[in-house]
Amino acid sequence: MTLSQTQRDGTASERIADGLRQSILGGEYPPGSRIIQDDLSARYGGSRIPVREALHQLETEGLVRMVANTGAWVASLTMAECSEVYQTRERIEPLLLRFSAEHLTKETLEQLDDLANRMEQSAEVEEFLELDRQFHFATYRGSTTHTLGPLVARLWNATQPYRRAYTTLVGSRNRRIFHDEHHMLVTALYDGDLELAEQVLALHIRRTRLHLERHPELFDPTPTQ
Repeated sequence: MTLSQTQRDGTASERIADGLRQSILGGEYPPGSRIIQDDLSARYGGSRIPVREALHQLETEGLVRMVANTGAWVASLTMAECSEVYQTRERIEPLLLRFSAEHLTKETLEQLDDLANRMEQSAEVEEFLELDRQFHFATYRGSTTHTLGPLVARLWNATQPYRRAYTTLVGSRNRRIFHDEHHMLVTALYDGDLELAEQVLALHIRRTRLHLERHPELFDPTPTQ
């Protein structure tokens, strides 16, 4: 393979990975659904090689599960697995926030304030989910960790479909609470109260977990191995 071919395949695999990532995170592919490689080639262009590269990239991000002799599937979780992921997030995301908080700029804090207000006004689930992701990852923007940041991103990817389900299930009272938690987190960061910020974030994640645990029907009993 020539250098130019390698570069083209690299570009194609990135394009395919970007498109499929957005489709999975956006709910077009539900958890546990099969991904047909020929369909990806037809949709995004490119040979089997960049398609496979894209799928392996998304596997490292926690979005795709590659199964020997059967192909690629959108990653899914049992309720026990989802609970474990959320309990992990409850413990490590406050640490990532602490690493980040002291380095957040005034501009980032203002952006967080704006995102919290926009989430409160949002009436669309997909818009809310995108704003929520932007909000939380902006709080981690000041960190320079080598392993914690990518791990948190992977755990977020794994739970994205279940956050979508949670968002559609909660009533107005609980929506009010998680908007309040966003505002409390921003205020704690403005005040430089890192202990409070960590506590608010851990509680915020815990509440989502507890709500999801009340709805076992949302989960695959036996995810693809």
